[in-house]
Amino acid sequence: MRLIDETGAVVADDPPLPAPEVLLEGYRGLVFARRLNDQAGALVRQGRLAVYPSSHGQEACQVAAAAVLAETDWLFPTYRDVAAIAARGVDPLDVLVMLGGDWHCGYDPVATRVAPQATPLATQLPHAVGVGHAARLKGEDTVVMALCGDGATSEGDFHEALNFAAVFASPVVFLVQNNKYAISVPLARQSAAESLAAKGVGYGVPAVRVDGNDLAALIVVLTEAVARARRGEGPTLVEADTYRIQAHTNADDPSRYRTEAEVDEWRPRDPLLRMRAHLVATGVLTPEREAELAAAAEEMAAHVRAGMGRESAPDPAELFAHVYSTPTPQLREQAALLAAELNEVQA
Repeated sequence: MRLIDETGAVVADDPPLPAPEVLLEGYRGLVFARRLNDQAGALVRQGRLAVYPSSHGQEACQVAAAAVLAETDWLFPTYRDVAAIAARGVDPLDVLVMLGGDWHCGYDPVATRVAPQATPLATQLPHAVGVGHAARLKGEDTVVMALCGDGATSEGDFHEALNFAAVFASPVVFLVQNNKYAISVPLARQSAAESLAAKGVGYGVPAVRVDGNDLAALIVVLTEAVARARRGEGPTLVEADTYRIQAHTNADDPSRYRTEAEVDEWRPRDPLLRMRAHLVATGVLTPEREAELAAAAEEMAAHVRAGMGRESAPDPAELFAHVYSTPTPQLREQAALLAAELNEVQA
């Protein structure tokens, strides 16, 4: 599905576009997400952030995923979904804690209704289905938005999650951000399926393929998927057709597996430029409003920069905390050995 093309023009009126104020709020999310990506990349180059998987070019998927959820719903993100978590309302500084090398995720998952970012592919999906299934058993109307990439659809956890959710009508929306590469492996080497959305058919899960750089289309499709789950009609699989403009992470060299010409083909489809063109053409985005959004995004970036300077030295003893409620003899022995070595070094 596509509602707005690369020039900002409306190309379909069925279903209708979201309301102008919804699109303007979504554009604000895109501006913030792009600024957060840029700021995090700069922090990596300064050595103040350990690693950052940019979502530059696929921000519309993440902004839309957060926008369609109610406060009582859950978001299950991957390591690349920093922008989605921030759009959900979590302080960006807290979202970056894990990517700075700390052992915990930086925010309270229960209070924020955002699960910790999952680094292994697809492992968060069965958890997402479990949360959705539990909510259904308790009679709650909670919906779970489970994010993953194209590479995750080759993992066993993806298929187990999809099958369980279909059989038990779990209120889960699976949003696959198909950015065409699983690190360096192109889509054609990952799957022989006609599309990733087609993978839902075998499990009896309704599936939709949507332009992942069209914020309006994403909001419409995901809103209906969430409503369907809330009505008790089960899961939906949404494949968002998008592209990873930047490297997988700062440790990646994309020139080894794709050409710059290929990247250039996708640059005009930029979700932020597309929505800006539409809002300017329709008179919804004025120069004054755009200046306000830019200033607010800069304020957010300054907040992140200032906060990254407050690092505290981690306590090595925390390596052994929270592994078991009652530590095993082996863990106690290892903790004692580490403590002795640290005391020796300090002496």
